[in-house]
Amino acid sequence: MYTPRAFAEDDPSALDRLLARDPFVTLVTSGGDGLPFASHLPVLHARDGEGLLLEGHWARPNPQASHAGPALAIVHGPHHYISPEWYPDKGETARVPTWNYAAAHLYGELQPLHDEDALASIVARLGERFESAVGGRWRYDHDDPRERAQLRGIVGFRFRAARIELKFKLNQNHPAANVQGAIDGLRGLDRADAAEVAGLMAERLARRER
Repeated sequence: MYTPRAFAEDDPSALDRLLARDPFVTLVTSGGDGLPFASHLPVLHARDGEGLLLEGHWARPNPQASHAGPALAIVHGPHHYISPEWYPDKGETARVPTWNYAAAHLYGELQPLHDEDALASIVARLGERFESAVGGRWRYDHDDPRERAQLRGIVGFRFRAARIELKFKLNQNHPAANVQGAIDGLRGLDRADAAEVAGLMAERLARRER
C-alpha cells in the first residue's frame, strides 16, 4: 500500500479499533492461475503474542477455500470526500479535493481448517460476537445434529499477520487551520460517516498540538 510518511500509523490499538468497528475484511490470495482472488468475510480477531490472528470461514464451494500460504487481509475504515472549500487557505494555494480514509493491510499466512471442533468453535464465537449487536439470541448448538451437519458446508481459516501496514490519511500534511476547517466541514454534514472521519482527524490534530 502506498503510504507517505505523514499518513503512516504505528499504534497497534488503531488497528484493533478498525477491526472492532468493521470486522468485515477483504481477503486476497493468488489462485492456481496466478490471478488474485478476493473474498469478503466477517472475522474474529485477537492479539497473538506480538502479532494478530484472524479467524473465519468460507462456504466450501468458494475456490479460495483451497488456498493456503501467503495472503493479504484488507481492513476497511471510515472514509469521506474532503472539499477544498473547507480550507482557509484555499484561495492562495489553489487547493484541490481529496479523500480522507483509514485502512489497514495485513500480510501473512493463511491456514485452512477442516477439523470439526475448530469449525464449531469459529461458528460459535462468530455468533457470540455478532448476535448481541442485533439483539439476537442465536447460539450454535453442537449437540444438535442438524447444526453440526452444516459444518460440512464450510472450511475454516486462521490468518496470522506477519506484517501490518496502517494508513490514516487525514490531512496531516496540511496546516492545522486547514485540518480544523475540514473537521468543521465534515461535522456540518450531520452524517455518521463524516463524523467518524472528523473524529479521527481531531484526534491526530490534538496530538500535533500537544
